[in-house]
Amino acid sequence: MNLAVNNTSLFLAAMLVLVALGISLWQKLGLDKDIIIGVVRAVVQLFIVGYLLKYIFRVNNLWLTLAMMGFIIFNAAWNAKKRGPGIDHALGISLLAIFVSTGVTLGVLVLSGAIKFIPSQMIPISGMIASNSMVAIGLAYRSLNSQFHDQRQGVLERLALGAGLLDASIAIVREAIRTGMSPTIDSAKTVGLVSLPGMMSGLIFAGVDPVRAIKYQIMVTFMLLSATSLGSIIACYLAYRNFYNAQKQLK
Repeated sequence: MNLAVNNTSLFLAAMLVLVALGISLWQKLGLDKDIIIGVVRAVVQLFIVGYLLKYIFRVNNLWLTLAMMGFIIFNAAWNAKKRGPGIDHALGISLLAIFVSTGVTLGVLVLSGAIKFIPSQMIPISGMIASNSMVAIGLAYRSLNSQFHDQRQGVLERLALGAGLLDASIAIVREAIRTGMSPTIDSAKTVGLVSLPGMMSGLIFAGVDPVRAIKYQIMVTFMLLSATSLGSIIACYLAYRNFYNAQKQLK
């Protein structure tokens, strides 16, 4: 492996942040504070997680592995919930959706022999699955909010004609699911042509044969499609009812 990132090279690479800061100041975007906070948080969080993972990988304990996976899923759900203002029980819905999508996808991968139930494989894969589910669910929540606002009159008319809550909302729900899944589908269409994704690039950096790295990336593509579709459909079908009150009226 020829890649070596020492403290000096890492410090020099940090100069790239000045590009973003310069653009923010030049165009008066007001993002300079957010950029600095984001960079500092990223560095601190990654170092903490790095040392924590080093310990977990070394002890190879089942309960520590499950605890770390649970921590990842909860944080993903918490961040997804922030993208659904006005949706009651968004945290619980997000938690269930991400837990199921992550659990089902991991279960298939483990049972198929694609990965082993060891910390060094389960935790990183869990992070990839949960983070993509989080993004998909967040996009779905935003779509639900905007569509129920924009199509309010149409929903009211369908309700007035005797449609049930699901019948009145089904077009909105399906569009929200589509919105949540679209980034992953678009990424799958362009993988290898436009981008070399993180896992594949990391393996190649580590000296793994590119063909073998590609096989792992194909597996990742499959698992992310599964996770985002499951997460989106569960979240949307549980969340749409929150736009109605107990009398089945649109809020």
